[in-house]
Amino acid sequence: MGSASITISCEDCVLERSTACDDCVVSFIVGRDPREAIVIDAAEERAVRLLHGAGLVPALRHRRRAG
Repeated sequence: MGSASITISCEDCVLERSTACDDCVVSFIVGRDPREAIVIDAAEERAVRLLHGAGLVPALRHRRRAG
């Protein structure tokens, strides 16, 4: 069974440079420069969703820009 992954880049997000970046789960968890892309695998995505469901981290709000 192959593993799925998600690539998140602030440059692709429609919320880039908005107040949504202040508590973005990407910035919150990895503490990187929010302009750097990160890649998380399916298990990590599930973990983020579980943490969000428990109220421990904000929801992932990244939405890929059209085009």
